[in-house]
Amino acid sequence: MTRVLGAIIAGGRSSRFGSDKALATIGGRALIDRVADAVEPQVDALIVVGRTHPGLEAVPDRPAPDLGPLGGIAAALHHACAEGFTHVLTVPCDTPFVPGDLRARLAAAGPAAYLPDLPVVGLWPIDANTTLRTMLHGDGSRSVRAFADWIGAEPVTGAGEIANVNTPGDLARISAQRD
Repeated sequence: MTRVLGAIIAGGRSSRFGSDKALATIGGRALIDRVADAVEPQVDALIVVGRTHPGLEAVPDRPAPDLGPLGGIAAALHHACAEGFTHVLTVPCDTPFVPGDLRARLAAAGPAAYLPDLPVVGLWPIDANTTLRTMLHGDGSRSVRAFADWIGAEPVTGAGEIANVNTPGDLARISAQRD
């Protein structure tokens, strides 16, 4: 039986944004809360990685902070293995409008799949945990795309663009489009 853990990747420093972008708002709702509301119905359980947030179980980046999104994905995979999940659906905290069928779109592509334009959005099988751990302890690339390539994840195109907030300008543009 497939059991999917949802993981909101939220351990970044928000340096381009200038303040904590997870708590920035659109329509009076924090970005991280919008992500949680969209992902929760698609998964069997939901965690936040790299920070604490009310109402969500928090898991620290692994093996250490400041490893970028891969540290968050590694923490989510490790937690999923320990808790009996088969897959992890990862979504960054700064993508406020996640499609309601994201899990289904990724799962249709294979056991490992991701969005090539926003590779932190992915569905990862727990057997990728060992590979990611090896990658993080090695000297090679630490990009999510390199990890996806290494495990043979399928890039999913045509899933629609998911707005990503990196700067205050992005937030203003996305907010204006939703008004």
